[in-house]
Amino acid sequence: MQNSQPNDCGSSSARTPGSGGPLSLVLVLVGFVGLCLLVGVASSALTAPAVRGWYLSLARPPGTPPDAVFAPVWTALYMLLGIAAWLVWRCGGRGQAPLRLWGWQLAVNALWSPVFFVLHSPGAALAVILVLVGLIVLTLRAFWRVRRSAGWLLVPYLAWVCYATYLNAGFWWLNRG
Repeated sequence: MQNSQPNDCGSSSARTPGSGGPLSLVLVLVGFVGLCLLVGVASSALTAPAVRGWYLSLARPPGTPPDAVFAPVWTALYMLLGIAAWLVWRCGGRGQAPLRLWGWQLAVNALWSPVFFVLHSPGAALAVILVLVGLIVLTLRAFWRVRRSAGWLLVPYLAWVCYATYLNAGFWWLNRG
């Protein structure tokens, strides 16, 4: 008989509280979420001086949200990213390749802010964010195949980064030359 949820780990490969204890599962969850939030904090620390200076001088594309929107949105998205990775990690061996993709997309995510804000290069940042969108799509697909709920958790992230890509392209276009 076929498993009714083929994309939810399967019982044989899922890590359960008995395989490391509930405390170890919580610590790994905190580690994944903490790593994502660390990327956000580092990005914020790098971008803060530019947001108060160079960024204010740029022409903004239509639909640019108030600056106060970015921190809470990114905090929520980083938490979802960490939870999604943890859910895939719990699937054991099936989650290894998807988690490598997740790590690559997180690294590219961390690269975007310094390129845009520190280097003052919306054009180069646009190239970075396009790579990021591709990696998010690949990660979402890989997570979906391992654990559908983890894939769903990446959908808001993909949507926001697509919106950020529009904004990045707009900043580049309006401020080129």
